[in-house]
Amino acid sequence: MRRQQPNHRHQDQQSRVFYELSALVLSLLRSPPTPMPFSDQSPAPARRPHPPSTSTTTISPAGFAWLMLGISVSLMLCGSLTFFIGFMLMPWVLCLVMVFYVAGIVSTVSMLGRSILCYAMAPPSPRKDIPAWKLL
Repeated sequence: MRRQQPNHRHQDQQSRVFYELSALVLSLLRSPPTPMPFSDQSPAPARRPHPPSTSTTTISPAGFAWLMLGISVSLMLCGSLTFFIGFMLMPWVLCLVMVFYVAGIVSTVSMLGRSILCYAMAPPSPRKDIPAWKLL
């Protein structure tokens, strides 16, 4: 029972992250981001804040296409970066596996040879005759 709780928490965390990501994408689709002023621009004195609009703004098909393109490119770049890291680490992993594999074979052959040599070099043990009455 206790082993299932961390897995359940992990699934809850994954579903919460997926829910937040979906909410972020949907909020981007519903309303375009507001322009942010840059710090190097001097604020205009006659600038007045925009009144909040009650109408919902929709994203244009071109904006939607750019948003989907941006999402897909970012996913491809993250996947490519992950692939590149794995590609660079794979020779190291293969070398470690081969070292441990060869070390295991050498160790097994060494133990086998040692057991054969110890058996061949051991002095013969004196043979004990077993009385016939113990065999019955």
